[in-house]
Amino acid sequence: MITRWTSILAIACTLVACNADKKSSASAGAATDAPAVTAQQELTPEQLGEIGARISKNSAQAKQILSEHGLDEKSFEQKIRKVTEDPEASRRYAAAFEKTKAQA
Repeated sequence: MITRWTSILAIACTLVACNADKKSSASAGAATDAPAVTAQQELTPEQLGEIGARISKNSAQAKQILSEHGLDEKSFEQKIRKVTEDPEASRRYAAAFEKTKAQA
């Protein structure tokens, strides 16, 4: 279980980092589409970054952390993938992830 969460978070962070470096000429048009997917609830890239960092710090409680936000593994992964489609949202996610992970 821990290995699976670690893998998912590593992939998500890699995708976010890769997209944060891309320059998108369509980012102005995509700004209205970027905030989040409307599955269970709207979550900002910052909120998703915080959730990801909490899971990274304590992967044994991943299901509990996700359920606090009305998510499961699949819906969380879908929301992360959506964030990675927008370079600005990716930067916001990465910043929140690092900030939350750095906090004790």
